[in-house]
Amino acid sequence: MVRKLSLLFAGALMGATAMSVVYGAPSTVANAAGSDTYKQLAIFGDVFERVRAQYVTPPEEKALVESAINGMLSSLDPHSSYLNPEAAKDMRVQTKGEFGGLGIEVTMENELVKVITPIDDTPAARAGVRAGDFIAQIDGEEVRGLTLNDAVEKMRGLVNTPIKLTILREGQDKPLEITIVRDIIKVKAVKFRVEDDIGYMKITSFTEKTSDDLQTAIDAIKKQIPEDKLKGYVLDLRLNPGGLLDQAVNVSDAFLDRGEIVSTRGRDPKDVTRFDSRPGDMIDGKPLIVLVNGGSASASEIVAGALQDHRRATVLGTQSFGKGSVQTIIPMGENGALRLTTALYYTPSGKSIQGKGITPDIKVDQPLPEELEGRDVSRGESDLRGHIKGAEEGSEGSGSAAYVPPDPKDDVQLSAAEDLLRGKTSNPAFPPNPDKAVLNQ
Repeated sequence: MVRKLSLLFAGALMGATAMSVVYGAPSTVANAAGSDTYKQLAIFGDVFERVRAQYVTPPEEKALVESAINGMLSSLDPHSSYLNPEAAKDMRVQTKGEFGGLGIEVTMENELVKVITPIDDTPAARAGVRAGDFIAQIDGEEVRGLTLNDAVEKMRGLVNTPIKLTILREGQDKPLEITIVRDIIKVKAVKFRVEDDIGYMKITSFTEKTSDDLQTAIDAIKKQIPEDKLKGYVLDLRLNPGGLLDQAVNVSDAFLDRGEIVSTRGRDPKDVTRFDSRPGDMIDGKPLIVLVNGGSASASEIVAGALQDHRRATVLGTQSFGKGSVQTIIPMGENGALRLTTALYYTPSGKSIQGKGITPDIKVDQPLPEELEGRDVSRGESDLRGHIKGAEEGSEGSGSAAYVPPDPKDDVQLSAAEDLLRGKTSNPAFPPNPDKAVLNQ
């Protein structure tokens, strides 16, 4: 088993995909292209020259080439693409789990950047930025006209460099000018809390920090709840679009004592990589319930599938997204990187997630708020045009509603999990029996 191969699983919901980083030449080389292929490439060159020379306005040649490359790759499947240098850099930042910035979670509202919340103990929090603030200018430049990504990129930057924000705040007659010095922002991949006698852990993404954050969360929960009072744990993977495969393996391994976690299978039947668990269970065999919904994709589906197949946890919620393909990230130096689908991954029982997703042991629908009722909120991998049809994919497809209420009191799925752990309700699927696990041999 090769654990050092960094396979990146990012959710289809965010437009990213499962990836592995390859340094150097591929291990297998396809047969040389035939003469007909080179004739087609000559046609492409001819078309490019005619567009460059005769289009009504001078086109940007770099953009033409990028569009041509992406057109070729997107014709293969929805997850293969070309990453220009800026996109490749952004991908590395996201998977690292830390960056130079301010420490705020933001969204776009009325063409302004709205602060959802400042992250504790960050430059923004210390400077007095508050939830609900609207950022109107960044270093004197109007936010109106910028995309959210553009605005976020402007707020990120080198550590110890200053940035001036013009903020509109309810109750203030005039805009506020706040200067903040950027610092290293470490994104918490795992959020946790104690629900009386239950430990709740939510994994938001699988970055380089995830397994360490999970260990911290479990240790903290054990300190707050005496062992004899602890009923069990809830692992929330809802709205989790994915992340690094090695982190998904580590998270699964945290709860498994033995056996295969996941396998990847490529074009060559011999190209199979298996990832196995090691002895040791971080939660000492305590009951575990995993929450999934239509926003659970890729790496989160690997964790849910591994724990479900081994009967280590009960999976509760609705059908997951169904993102079961692997994209290899091939660095191209200063020219960015190529993201190419190279394999599919399979759960320990040998099932493909592609186009099907994880079917929960206990289905519990989360009611939608009025503003979302009647809207298409159940789009999954099987709905994507040009997706690779999975071996387990059926007419019902994959995906389900991807909604989690902001107030835990309204969270029907979480309440159902807690009631099971406390013995208030019962279900044949809980607790699961590891002796009845049917695994791929």
